[in-house]
Amino acid sequence: MVAAGAWVLVLGLWGAVVGDRNITARIGKPLVLNCKGAPKKPPQQLEWKLNTGRTEAWKVLSPQGGPWDSVARVLPNGSLLLPAVGIQDEGTFRCRATSRHGKETKSNYRVRVYQIPGKPEIVDPASELMAGVPSKVGTCVSEGGYPAGTLSWHLDGKTLTPDGKGVSVKEETRRHPETGLFTLHSELMVTPAQGGAPRPSFSCSFSPGLPRRRALHTAPIQLSVLEPVPLEEVQLVVEPEGGAVAPGGTVTLTCEAPAQPPPQIHWIKDGMPLPLPPSPVLLLPEVGPEDQGTYSCVATHPSHGPQESRAVSISITETGEEGPTAGSVAEPGLGTLALALGILGGLGTAALLIGVIVWHRRQRRGEERKAPENQEEEEEERAELNQQEEPEAAESSAGGP
Repeated sequence: MVAAGAWVLVLGLWGAVVGDRNITARIGKPLVLNCKGAPKKPPQQLEWKLNTGRTEAWKVLSPQGGPWDSVARVLPNGSLLLPAVGIQDEGTFRCRATSRHGKETKSNYRVRVYQIPGKPEIVDPASELMAGVPSKVGTCVSEGGYPAGTLSWHLDGKTLTPDGKGVSVKEETRRHPETGLFTLHSELMVTPAQGGAPRPSFSCSFSPGLPRRRALHTAPIQLSVLEPVPLEEVQLVVEPEGGAVAPGGTVTLTCEAPAQPPPQIHWIKDGMPLPLPPSPVLLLPEVGPEDQGTYSCVATHPSHGPQESRAVSISITETGEEGPTAGSVAEPGLGTLALALGILGGLGTAALLIGVIVWHRRQRRGEERKAPENQEEEEEERAELNQQEEPEAAESSAGGP
């Protein structure tokens, strides 16, 4: 009796052991779960319970069948059949079977499903990159996978790790509202080093979210890296030349900054930035007094920084009036030269006027000095004539009758 009791205890403990298994099944494919310890033929004492995305709690399935037969049904041998497993079938399945000898066996299954997406691809790939300039390589896309999985980028066969500086990745995950499958987007931005590899090769791979699944790779793309061309001096061209325009006329300012890639052009008036979108051309139609001022442009290149042009003056002239300095280039050297010439011209004119005044004064003094001398000579001549006339008068009076 003691030995028989011991065997009953061992068998009871054996039947209480639960065997857990992780099962992965492909979406849309049939899945069969075996109920251990169940008799191969009826009559059978077994019970299947499941807790999945289709149930709010544990659901008990009857071997006699029921409304769940289209989703899951018990086969004659006691196994559970899922005709077409789906995302909602992920969960836990349990079977409890009792043999004809009274031994109870429990089976536990943890079911997960998967769907292999199509091969990833790189869309909108770049044709070339610029050294020292952040550039978009392309966007890697993986569609129709479950679980979501991950996308990774590779440079010349080595995994690229985003660092927020030379390498950055912008990721986006979307889930289809009906199928529940995932679409992944991964946009790669890189800043090639100057003097680096001239033709790097980029690729992308998809890694499934379940273990023991091989990664899927895109075809590599090879891009050319251009070295930046030194930025030449920024030139500002004004039309009409000189910048002088009649009221209501049109002025066109063109900023010439040859570089690759083309820099962004912003405009400045009287030292203040104009709230305009970047453009190499600034058009001033129907020029009025508010448009007068000093204009310049600033060319901003990622690898060179901002560079400002020289300034030009825009002014309004009356009809028929020509302003010699209107629209002149506002350069400190020319302004200083013009000021110096003006000062010298003013000094020369003042010296000439002073010389003329001094000369006139000297002439006047000379005439005043000559006038008294002439008066004395006239008085002497008159005295001599009077002396000569007096003897003659005396002789004429003596010789009278």
